[in-house]
Amino acid sequence: MVASPADTQGPALAPASPPPVRPASDFRAALKDSSSVGLALFPLGIALGVLVVHAGLAWWWAPVFTAFVYAGSLEFLLVGLVAAATPLAQVALTAFLVNFRHVFYALSFPLHRVKSGWGKGYSTFALTDEAYALTTGEAARSWNGRRIVWLQALCQVYWVAGGTAGALFGALVPARLEGLDFALTALFAVLAVDAYRARRDIPTPVLALVCALAARFAVPGQMLLGALGLFTACLLIRHALTKKEPVRA
Repeated sequence: MVASPADTQGPALAPASPPPVRPASDFRAALKDSSSVGLALFPLGIALGVLVVHAGLAWWWAPVFTAFVYAGSLEFLLVGLVAAATPLAQVALTAFLVNFRHVFYALSFPLHRVKSGWGKGYSTFALTDEAYALTTGEAARSWNGRRIVWLQALCQVYWVAGGTAGALFGALVPARLEGLDFALTALFAVLAVDAYRARRDIPTPVLALVCALAARFAVPGQMLLGALGLFTACLLIRHALTKKEPVRA
């Protein structure tokens, strides 16, 4: 018998599988993703630390707030509440109203990509405005859970480091630095522009602007909560109307 070419070549080799993504690669990618956000979070954290010491609190309150509360705008309010010895019930109500927007974030945040239990727990705790904006964009659809958790952790590192530095050197810094409070607003403006460039959906930003203006005049004391609720309702109505449109051949 004459051996066939397949017999003389030996067993067929299995196709090579792609190399697994190393955790170090996820860290480096997250560091690159979060670097622009850190440029705003670190100086804003400094402002919080300065506010802590100028409110008469010990410097270590800044790392406590930034590490365990980690709620951005709520922390600025919390400094005054703690300094005034505000009742716990009022603090809890304030925290609920300020952070109620996170309920809407949870609807589309990619928590399902985080596999480990501790990772899910920390990712839920560290779900901030910046983390949501970065992880729900078009470019982040391929990110795995490790990269998402690393990004959130790095964002908190910037915040804790800035708050601690501001508290330690707060006595050398004026109580108010003009323009520093605009850093976070500028950050969200840039993130909004990037989101529009990734998905050029003109009705969405126009609708958001209309909802913000309506809430500004209807409920000026709770503009953020009113705008978010109205915007969510409008998006649900828009989705329902778009879904019912017949598909054109």
